[in-house]
Amino acid sequence: MTGLWAVLAALPFGWGFGLFAARIIMPGDIGQLPALTIPICIVSGLIFAILPIVNARIRLNILLIGAALGFALDPLLPR
Repeated sequence: MTGLWAVLAALPFGWGFGLFAARIIMPGDIGQLPALTIPICIVSGLIFAILPIVNARIRLNILLIGAALGFALDPLLPR
């Protein structure tokens, strides 16, 4: 069941880090760049959630903390 929660947590993780990556790559007006970075980050988060690299609970915690950091750090970057 924890693996399922890790897969569900990969979606906000990918969204948050996709926006964060777009802001880092192109500060200012990011335009359509999130249309590229968000799907890449979501897929990478899903792959991380599925692969049994570490315990499922650790993967879930990494994805949840990563999602919170992605959304928390995005407004702090210059626009």
